[in-house]
Amino acid sequence: MAQVIVRNIEDYVREGLKLQAIEHGWSMEEEVRQILSRAVGARSETRLGSRIASRFTGDGLTEPLAELRGQSIEPLSFGV
Repeated sequence: MAQVIVRNIEDYVREGLKLQAIEHGWSMEEEVRQILSRAVGARSETRLGSRIASRFTGDGLTEPLAELRGQSIEPLSFGV
């Protein structure tokens, strides 16, 4: 694997990365790897719907959801 060194990062950026890493429960280095992976992954050729579907694989849906095109959707009523 390659290594990348980034110099002259503002203190507030470093602190922000540090706080995000703590929130996610991993190192600052891993936080940067995750951010870079997401940035590059956003350019993938996989279409949005396929990427969303892959995130929910194995969560209980056994058949595709019907598409809603040209249909009006009524908002939920909360008994008010």
